[in-house]
Amino acid sequence: MLNHLPPHYLKTRLKPALLAATLLFGSASCTQDKEAHSAALPATTEKYTMPAQPTDSTSTASSDTLAAQSPTVTPAASATAEAPTVYPGPAPLPGAILPHKRILAYYGNPLSKRMGILGEYPVEEMLSRLDEEVANWTKADSLTPVQPALHAIVVTAQGHPGRGDKYRLRMTDKMIEDVLEMAKQRNAIVFLDVQVGRSTLPEELPRLTQFLKLPNVHLGIDAEFAMKEGEVPGKKIGSFDAEDINYATGLLADIAKEYNLPPKLLIVHRFTQRMIQNSQDIKLRPEVQVVMHMDGWGPPALKRDTYRRFIVKEPVQFTGFKVFYKNDTRNNSRLMTPEEILKLDPKPLYIQYQ
Repeated sequence: MLNHLPPHYLKTRLKPALLAATLLFGSASCTQDKEAHSAALPATTEKYTMPAQPTDSTSTASSDTLAAQSPTVTPAASATAEAPTVYPGPAPLPGAILPHKRILAYYGNPLSKRMGILGEYPVEEMLSRLDEEVANWTKADSLTPVQPALHAIVVTAQGHPGRGDKYRLRMTDKMIEDVLEMAKQRNAIVFLDVQVGRSTLPEELPRLTQFLKLPNVHLGIDAEFAMKEGEVPGKKIGSFDAEDINYATGLLADIAKEYNLPPKLLIVHRFTQRMIQNSQDIKLRPEVQVVMHMDGWGPPALKRDTYRRFIVKEPVQFTGFKVFYKNDTRNNSRLMTPEEILKLDPKPLYIQYQ
């Protein structure tokens, strides 16, 4: 069995406006759990079959129209149709992004140059780099439209207790508003990512409702920094139970219904077995699309193995895959190309760059 690289955590200082609080950067260390996999979702789980790619290249239906009718994707450019793809859960509601598009997200915190690509460069340069990745993925899979996204960490795990002994720091509303303004420049959707530390999702998510009620804002939750047993973030990998994830999807579903919104997206970070407990009990709701996201770093063979062991066997619904511009290139390794990632089965529909 391949050995995973050891955990790696970086720290960075914020502006005085945030009281010089220290952000703990969780690099998704890709430390591999040695437990055997538990069973996949039961055979009775409701499933949705993605129709095969149509061969009529003259169709001009928009993605909105396709989402409102029988789900499909952009017509194939060749006469060869792909086999249908089966996804667990109910058929997508009108306006759903998945599986009609592939999401391409830049991840990080705009107040830190060390937490990911989102904050590493000036805004215009960052958006220009995002454009380049969108073009790369469009070239690699011209049949699946690419939806750009900004994925911002808005509650960051901390190495020190802080107020309330929660080991987490909440970003200001102003920071989130700044990310929303950046996203407007590329018609990008936004993910608000939460690292709870010793707090909980019921304590952290309700305050984000003011943003989650916007149709272009979605949610990410990071199990690595959910310290249920009172550990210090960064010293041990945390976990979420199905109960935690069901709380998040329930909240998102309520928001979608109350404000008459298209389905919300929930990104769940994972790179070990123990990070997500009782995945078979995760409830799939029509108003929420769940992405189990492979958040590990390392050389290509290691990343493929992590995807196979911890995502493919318990996909829950849709799947995601992360690329680390820095960590993946350590020890003379290299980044995986879009073409390589597209060879994974199932093909990830959420791609994140850090």
